[in-house]
Amino acid sequence: MKKSLKILLLAVLPTVFLAACDDDDDLDLQDDNAQVMVVHASPNAPAVDLYVDDAKVNATALNYPNNTGYLEVESGSRNFKVTLAGASAGSAVINATVPLEEDQAYSVFAVNTLSNIEALVLEDDLTEPASGKAHVRFVHLSPDAPAVDIAVQNGPVLFSNIQFKGSTAFVPVDAGNYTLEVRPTGSSTAVLTPQVQLTNGAIYTIFAKGFLTPPANNNNTLGAEVIVNN
Repeated sequence: MKKSLKILLLAVLPTVFLAACDDDDDLDLQDDNAQVMVVHASPNAPAVDLYVDDAKVNATALNYPNNTGYLEVESGSRNFKVTLAGASAGSAVINATVPLEEDQAYSVFAVNTLSNIEALVLEDDLTEPASGKAHVRFVHLSPDAPAVDIAVQNGPVLFSNIQFKGSTAFVPVDAGNYTLEVRPTGSSTAVLTPQVQLTNGAIYTIFAKGFLTPPANNNNTLGAEVIVNN
């Protein structure tokens, strides 16, 4: 399993760049391309548009907590821009040239509050799960929530002491229906109990989203979002 790659880049508005695919057997890539999924996980930031080498790549504005799905991008040094929805590439709030590796997959999360917006980039291991298994990772993206443990209700702890902006590797879990518990680290009291259906052969990212205590005029309370990576 590949080591997760974490890169924090300061920004002024949501969601950024990168791309890549992990494995030719898992994603059907053209030669020399990479794959990227951009996820809007900043709970008080507005919608944005994405540009790669000045070409707009999203058909509709990206709103919280949605994602683009994997975008195929030519590997090498690519220029990425993020703008307010409807704005031109020339008014980008993020403008960065990023090296992309051939045949790699990445998820890029726009995280934190609007005033501290930044990008969290994780390398995605899309190795096919064994028969009867799914692969699952957890990413903590609630800016005002404490470190958490993730456990199966009435079962084992899957991940321990995950800090804000922390993530786990993808781990194999028996396919099936689960109620998970998100608990403050060291506590037995769940603050979230997401129900997830894990399908044989599927790969999932589950991320904590929203605010534990939302600011005024914000309704994005603490929750969990599930992304299917394959």
